Amino acid sequence: MVPLSILNPAQVKHFAQGLAVKSKTDASDPVVLARYGALVKPPAWEPPPPEITELKALITRLEAIEGTMRRELNRVEKTTITDVPTAVRESLEKSVSFLKEEQVRLEKTIREHIDQHPTLKQDRHLLESIPAVGPKTAWRMLALLRARTFTRAPQAAAYVGLVPIEYQSGTSVLKRPRLSKAGDARLRAALYMAAVVATQYNPDIRRLYQHLIARGKTKMSALGAAMRKLVHICFGVLKHQRPYQPQSV
Repeated sequence: MVPLSILNPAQVKHFAQGLAVKSKTDASDPVVLARYGALVKPPAWEPPPPEITELKALITRLEAIEGTMRRELNRVEKTTITDVPTAVRESLEKSVSFLKEEQVRLEKTIREHIDQHPTLKQDRHLLESIPAVGPKTAWRMLALLRARTFTRAPQAAAYVGLVPIEYQSGTSVLKRPRLSKAGDARLRAALYMAAVVATQYNPDIRRLYQHLIARGKTKMSALGAAMRKLVHICFGVLKHQRPYQPQSV
């Protein structure tokens, strides 16, 4: 069996630029990839279990349905302030009705799929024990944390794009840190909404958020830290296989 690594194209591109490779050709690409592999030694890729692959596919389809439904609902709302033919309005209403039915059906399928696998069912129960982690957030975190082999919580947070990126040069150049925003933007959006709720109902995250605000951090910066903390907590309950217990009250 030949080891296989899945690389971030941007990282390989920047690596090639660091080697002063200006052209991208069929002849230069294998050389750059070989040197990258020899120097960086990226970990070998391991395929996720079949039940996780199926779960991710179901979630992706559900997100697509929800995105389409939001757009159709916006069009329906637009018909209330503009004159449109009756046939168009009826078409939109039928489309929304169908999408809502598909949403309900897919959500039921996801719940049944998780219930069919005792390990996934237990993991979902653990994730939902965290205040502010609802069913859909639990599904997404389950698909993330069981699809890859993360050894530490910061790795999972970095994969989602929740680590702060600093930019400093000497004493004159100092930019405000920002989130890397690598990874799945839809998962970050879900974590953002969960973090907003967590700042009120999760004791650990509420304490962290209030501490950062008291130190003068902006609300967005504090929410970014709350999102990162939420990923750490999700990682912890799955790693230790114990329901959430607040570290501070």
